[in-house]
Amino acid sequence: MAITDTGYTASAEKKSVAIISKPGKLELSGIVPDLIEWFRRHHYHIVADPETAPYAKGLEIIDRHEMASRPLNFVVVLGGDGTLLAASRAVAKAGIPVLGINLGSLGFLTEVPVEDLYPTLQAIEENRCEVDVRSMVHCEVFRDSTCVAQYDALNDVVVGKSTIARLNHCDVYVDRVFVSSYQADSLIVSTPTGSTAYSLAAGGPLVMPDVHAFVITPVSAHSLTHRPLVVRDTAEIEIVAKTGTDEAYLSVDGQLGMPMMDGDRVCCRKSEYHVKLLHFSGTFFDVLRSKMKWGQR
Repeated sequence: MAITDTGYTASAEKKSVAIISKPGKLELSGIVPDLIEWFRRHHYHIVADPETAPYAKGLEIIDRHEMASRPLNFVVVLGGDGTLLAASRAVAKAGIPVLGINLGSLGFLTEVPVEDLYPTLQAIEENRCEVDVRSMVHCEVFRDSTCVAQYDALNDVVVGKSTIARLNHCDVYVDRVFVSSYQADSLIVSTPTGSTAYSLAAGGPLVMPDVHAFVITPVSAHSLTHRPLVVRDTAEIEIVAKTGTDEAYLSVDGQLGMPMMDGDRVCCRKSEYHVKLLHFSGTFFDVLRSKMKWGQR
């Protein structure tokens, strides 16, 4: 099996897979040993992250950030969307496809239920599995004209307040053209994939994953006229923090981040990396109907 730009093709030679798990999931004790046995029967070399280690006796255990350096055909994620986000950031640079198995609750990204795990793996073996290529957003944080941090996110980049009682103040520019000054709890820059996450909860639009766009969504804006804004993904979005003596906070996929000071600039643009999500059946709209209970009485 060899990874290509659009996915992979099956081969019996030198197959390798990684298992990444959500910590503390009781279901893992029943899933991981059988999964390992399936991979061994199909002649895979298997590595696993430390969270999988208690259920994976005899496997090579490596940290997630090391997996991008391995010749993996794909990664199996056992958990929820948060686990998949972390795994995706770890392997996106290497273009390694990710199969998300839903052990969480909602699961927009880990859309494959446990009961479909082995049919999906068999579809991968037979080269019948589809690959969804998802764009990412890259952000750089500038302080006094110096880049002090940079991140890639699959879902979103959020500039929010660090104290409960105060609004977050920031100026927003698109391609260096001033858009507006925002007073809100937070400001979200989301990818199409992230449109079903925090942005959706804040009233943002649902965006199909293959749409070339970013969504700028204010959270609880002080002005009722501030609404979510959709811009093309070739644009550069700049957020300038106006915190005074307070701090704001930058959050990346809800998992990474750093404090923001007055005058700090967050520059967001389309990342050079993509995330490849594997799935066997169903469409984006099937997922929406299932997760959001559309059409159900």
